[in-house]
Amino acid sequence: MESFCFTQPHATTLKRIDWYIIKKFLGTFFFSIVLILSIAIVFDLTEKMDDFFENQVPLHEIIFEYYLPFIPYYMNMFSSLFIFISVIFFTSKLAGNSEIIAMQATGMSFHRLMVPYAISATVLCVLSIWLGGWVIPQSSKHMLAFTDKYIEHFTTENARNIQLEVEPGTVLYIESFQRRAGIGYRCSIEHFEGKTLVDRTTADRIYYDSLEYWHLDHYTERTFTGMHESLERGIRKDITLAVIPDELFITAQQAQQMTTPELRHYMQRQRERGSGNVKAFEVEYHKRWASPLGAFIMTLLGVTMSSRKVRGGMGKNLGIGIVLTAGYILFSTVSTTFSVNNVMSPFIAAWLPNFVFLGISIPLYIRASR
Repeated sequence: MESFCFTQPHATTLKRIDWYIIKKFLGTFFFSIVLILSIAIVFDLTEKMDDFFENQVPLHEIIFEYYLPFIPYYMNMFSSLFIFISVIFFTSKLAGNSEIIAMQATGMSFHRLMVPYAISATVLCVLSIWLGGWVIPQSSKHMLAFTDKYIEHFTTENARNIQLEVEPGTVLYIESFQRRAGIGYRCSIEHFEGKTLVDRTTADRIYYDSLEYWHLDHYTERTFTGMHESLERGIRKDITLAVIPDELFITAQQAQQMTTPELRHYMQRQRERGSGNVKAFEVEYHKRWASPLGAFIMTLLGVTMSSRKVRGGMGKNLGIGIVLTAGYILFSTVSTTFSVNNVMSPFIAAWLPNFVFLGISIPLYIRASR
């Protein structure tokens, strides 16, 4: 272990202490990630080995299309656990070796001790925002495409019973749609003014042309004016609809495959259409900011719990840390479910775990700083 002279509280010594703590924090964090993910990959490889052999999957695809995206995805998912355990682990060692006592003997306050921890948490927060907002959505597409091709087929080129508000007051219904051909069968388009139906067009087939241009085959259009109705039939009609075929296949699970700018654009587009079915996308968007900022809360909680020398070493602190972090992850999952089921708003669902654990951390921090 590196040793420092804590008897001189001048700026140079404090700077060395800062870098010492930062190195220990980040080093322990990344070491724990490598260790845990290595074990996870071994277990996953053992489980899927038969699928790989049966489908004769090339080695380079296994590595670059599946396991390379696997690493950032699970690293970001369990970053709170890794951060908390890392802080508990190396801070308990510092306290057990009386290094924290030596730092405070030089005149370093508990608040000053938190500076290198805050710097480290900022690095991990920025890293998590970058991974969750840009890297993971792109890599997830490769991982899911690999899974769909070799392990479990779950994507479809056909959709049934599609109902979508393509713009305020315009509702599109398609009984079945073939994605590859861009053809839908038995569709209807309804226009409303408030709650009043203005016109309704039905067609045997609907074709996608390009840039929101569509064609109707064998259509019937009914226009309602008060108690009167006018009828028009035809073989072919060209129309514009503010939707493209890919949007007919977007599900809540695909929110994780969108980068943060793409996710924000999609939600804005859905709101402009008047569609309220964006709960899962809003939750995903808010979680991409709330979860990284949880790094500061987990760091604060970890330091306050492990900065004092206690009997029994770090075992007790690690046990409590794992329980608390598991509670944090469980709380996040439950609140997300409540939001999707319209029990609470997406913002509250994403940020509530942070608010609750911040409320736990602040009294512990005040107590530890005395």
